[in-house]
Formats: sequence, structure tokens, C-alpha cells
Amino acid sequence: MAEGAEDVPVIYLHEIKRQYIQGEATLTILNGAKLALWAGQSVALVAPSGSGKSTLLHIAGLLESPDHGEVYVGGTPTSQLTDIDRTQIRRSDIGFVYQSHRLLPEFTALENVMLPQMIRGLKRSETVKRSQEILSYLGLGDRITHRPAELSGGEQQRVAIARAVANAPRALLADEPTGNLDPNTADHVFRALLQLVKATRVAMLIATHNLELAGRMDRRVSLVDGQVVELD
Repeated sequence: MAEGAEDVPVIYLHEIKRQYIQGEATLTILNGAKLALWAGQSVALVAPSGSGKSTLLHIAGLLESPDHGEVYVGGTPTSQLTDIDRTQIRRSDIGFVYQSHRLLPEFTALENVMLPQMIRGLKRSETVKRSQEILSYLGLGDRITHRPAELSGGEQQRVAIARAVANAPRALLADEPTGNLDPNTADHVFRALLQLVKATRVAMLIATHNLELAGRMDRRVSLVDGQVVELD
């Protein structure tokens, strides 16, 4: 891996292999997959259900370990790290957005965005200021005191995005983040994601079935026979 920060991918998957045992059969999901995610670049992962999109995202986000291969974060190999060290990287360097917003229902929008920052150890005053700024940037400045049940689906997902970037991660991984939204709301949420990529230079990987949205991203990749292939 190169030494200059701009020459090193934010996340690099090298020869990733992942298999699952089903009864007496071995199911190979990833078979030598390689993928580089660069700062300020949005990448769409477009592939059929069951092809391994979620597995690839989980491995890239250090939520799951590959059977073979290496995941580099900022040029640093992670396979030999302790669980504590991997958790620390997830907290500081990687943000996650899921199809379901997974917001805590008893907390306001502001409090949901503050939580990951407080877990990281930031002062409450800092977390309040930063959370207000992010929510306002995403067009939710007048909704910060509302709980999830008082927000629309698009607003809930934008709060989830704000929470994912609260700790200024270097990579943002999203699994069908607009899958539960109507087309107009999905477009609004998607534009918010692209704005964040440009504003923060985060590296973004989105698994999606939406070909129209994928076409607006910097790169498109798919999974074929367990390997990542570039589309165009």
C-alpha cells in the first residue's frame, strides 16, 4: 500500500473469501473479491438478492471477518486486530446506514445523533453543537426535538444518516438506505447522501437495487461468481 494519504484507499478489500456451511454443502459467497473505496467517491453495489452484497458490506465495515484475505482501513491491515481495536475503528472511521432507520424511539432526533459521539467520549456541549449542525445541513433543523414516531419516513432516514456521520467517519456504508421509501422521498435522501460525500470527502459504498440512483454515483460495481466487477 502507498504511504501518501491520498494514494491509499479509505477501505481496501484484498482477495476476500467467505463461505457458509448449509447442511452438508459449502456455499461460497465471496471468492477472491477485491474492492477499493476512495475518499470523496460514491460507489454503488448493484447485484441480485443473495449474491453477497450484505456480506461484502459487513466485511468492509469490520462487522464480519472473512475466511481468507485482508481488509485494510487507511492502509492498515485489520485481520489481526483485537475485537476492541476493531470496535474502535468502527466507531471512529466507519458509519452505517441501513434500510430500516434503527433510531431509538424514546430519544429525539438530536439525542439519536448525539449518542454515538457521547459513546466516543466527546463532551455533551460539543455533541449538541455538532448534532444540530448536521441535522440542519440535512434540512432537519426544525425537527430536532421530535422523536422518530413524529417524523416521516424520509426524515427518519435522514436522522439515521446524520447519526452515521456524527463521528466524521472516513467511510459510509449503506445497505438499501432508500429501499423502504417512495421514489420522491428516496431521491431526497439520496441527494442528501451525495451532498455529504462532496462536503466531507467520505468514501461511500451503497448496496442498492435502484438502477436510476446507482447511475448518479461515481462508480458502479457488481458481484459475479463471488468477485467484484466494475460496471459501465
